[in-house]
Amino acid sequence: MNSLKIKILGLITVIVVVIVSTAAFINFEQQKRMVTSVTERDIQVLTDTIKTAIASAMRSGHSTEVSDIFARIKSQKFIKGLRIVDETGKILNSADKAEIGKMTRSKGFPALKAGNPPPLLLSENAMVFYGVTAIHNGRQCYGCHDSTHQILGMLEIEMSMDNMNSFINEGKKIAFISTVIIILLIMISISVFLVLYVDRPIRHLISSMQTVEKGDFESRTVINSSREMNLLSRSYNRMIDRLKEMMETTIEHERELARAEEKLVRHHESQLMNRKLAEQLIEIEHLNTALGERIEEIEESNYKIADLAGELEDKNTNLEKAVAKLSTLYKVGLGINSTMELDRIFDLIVKTTMETLHAQIGYIILHDSDRNVLEIKTLLGLENISHRGHMLPMTSSSISAWVISNRKPLLIPDIGKFPGFDRFSVLGYARKTLVSAPITTKDEIIGTITVVNKHDDSVFNNEDMELLSTIATQAGIAINNAKLYDEQQKTYLNTIHALVSAIEASDSYTRGHSERVTRYSLQLGRKLDLPHERMKVIERAAILHDIGKIGIELTLLHKKGLLTSDDIRNLQQHPTIGMKILEPIEFLNDVRLCIGQHHERYDGQGYPNNLSKGQLLLESRILAITDAFDAMTSDRPYRNALTLDAAIKELYDNAGGQFDPDLVPHFVELLESGAFPGQATGSFPTSPSRVPFPAA
Repeated sequence: MNSLKIKILGLITVIVVVIVSTAAFINFEQQKRMVTSVTERDIQVLTDTIKTAIASAMRSGHSTEVSDIFARIKSQKFIKGLRIVDETGKILNSADKAEIGKMTRSKGFPALKAGNPPPLLLSENAMVFYGVTAIHNGRQCYGCHDSTHQILGMLEIEMSMDNMNSFINEGKKIAFISTVIIILLIMISISVFLVLYVDRPIRHLISSMQTVEKGDFESRTVINSSREMNLLSRSYNRMIDRLKEMMETTIEHERELARAEEKLVRHHESQLMNRKLAEQLIEIEHLNTALGERIEEIEESNYKIADLAGELEDKNTNLEKAVAKLSTLYKVGLGINSTMELDRIFDLIVKTTMETLHAQIGYIILHDSDRNVLEIKTLLGLENISHRGHMLPMTSSSISAWVISNRKPLLIPDIGKFPGFDRFSVLGYARKTLVSAPITTKDEIIGTITVVNKHDDSVFNNEDMELLSTIATQAGIAINNAKLYDEQQKTYLNTIHALVSAIEASDSYTRGHSERVTRYSLQLGRKLDLPHERMKVIERAAILHDIGKIGIELTLLHKKGLLTSDDIRNLQQHPTIGMKILEPIEFLNDVRLCIGQHHERYDGQGYPNNLSKGQLLLESRILAITDAFDAMTSDRPYRNALTLDAAIKELYDNAGGQFDPDLVPHFVELLESGAFPGQATGSFPTSPSRVPFPAA
């Protein structure tokens, strides 16, 4: 706000606004007076015209025409009132019929008699004009009026000038807009003038001054916008030249003074330095002697540091190898603890060992001492060879045979230097370098683990052999644990199977039922290509599916008559009883579920829990079909066995209800193909009985 340009522009703005606004106001007032004058003249003419028309009508004796004249004039929008008033103020005639006979407060009549006509403009805001004129008595009026009355009445007219008011407002609006435009044009012109002829030259001078203030005396200005500015710029340039000369002279004097002072100081310092130099020379000689001794010590330290660095590098390398070994052993240990399936354990051990030792091929071979052959259990790195179950002879050129016979690991850095072993394996690959270690359980060598060839074409060393030997020891422990676990499972299963056999032995009708159901279920599982783990579940569930009948009374199981509703409910408890019997055996959890579901129906109408479709295990749906089929084709105390065709028809008739409709066709295909031993020789009953069968 302290800018000269803003101050000048502000002052000019105020002056222009005042001048233009005053001129516009005066012009508007002049127009208003002119409109008012014209209107007053028009209303006077209109009043005289109406008075003449009334006088003519009265002279012709047509007094009724006065009302018609008033009505025609009142129809004009700008006429607000039209009436004739006598000297007492009574309204004799009016354009508004309701006013006739009433008294008016108008003072026009007394004013006219006194020679002072009232003002024409009654309301300035509403722009209403008032016209009044006297109706004089004449000779032509003596027939109707007394000749002594000079004035018969007074004609009053009120006229609104709303249309003129809008004209005035429009003029006011145009005057305002014109005033604003004129002010803006004037301000723009003045602003352009100030920028071009005042502000820009001044800014140029200020910029040049700032440059000089920074020490640049070469700055010059040339301003030709006006004669005064040109004179100012030339004076400024001369001032800069004078200032430059003065600065150069001052600087030169200061330099000479500084050189003189410097010479004095140097002379004094040189004397002091000479004395110090002599003292420092003596100290340097002592330091040189000490420095020679330190250099010898540093060289000896460097040698020691180099030796320590080499030892540290070796230790780091060994530490990395040790960490890798521990990591491998840890992974192997986790794998052993995570499963009891030997095939998965072998795959994990070989894969982890190959990753740690960077081997291309790895395998585990077990020794069959009864047949004196080697069986490949796991072979990784040769994808095109079907290795599992492959038998190899115990030959003198076999690496595994040598390790088993000598009961110690074998390291071959270069197969070319061991002529006793074949360079090419019987499996069809070339061996360059390998290491093999024996797998031992209870001081008995049961096989070997071997890794062959490295990815980087380096050779195996003693550390690799030590790691492989440790892994082989863990593999032996895993094999022993798996065997113990398998033996424990077999003990459990044999015990329970013995109980099932005892139940079936007490009933000639159900003897061999579990074995047949197992055979049917396994064949159907193989046709459906179930994995090995699920095949185990279905095998065990088929054998043990009726274990719950231990809790059912023998008299009920052997009952030949019709079963009561209580008998049926008791019999339907055997899946639940079977689940409770197997509950303590953790590894039979899926088997328990399958046994508990083998009498459930596909449509959810089975027992004991009314489960349906997606809630049922695939194994339990298989078992439901095979159990029912064996029950249909076996003689029971309460009915004879069905024929094979009749049993198949029953399977199809109940598909989607009792049985899974997707599994029934697969089982029937097995029956029709003669897949079950004994079927072709007529082992299935041929009785035509179609008696409905109950749950087995």
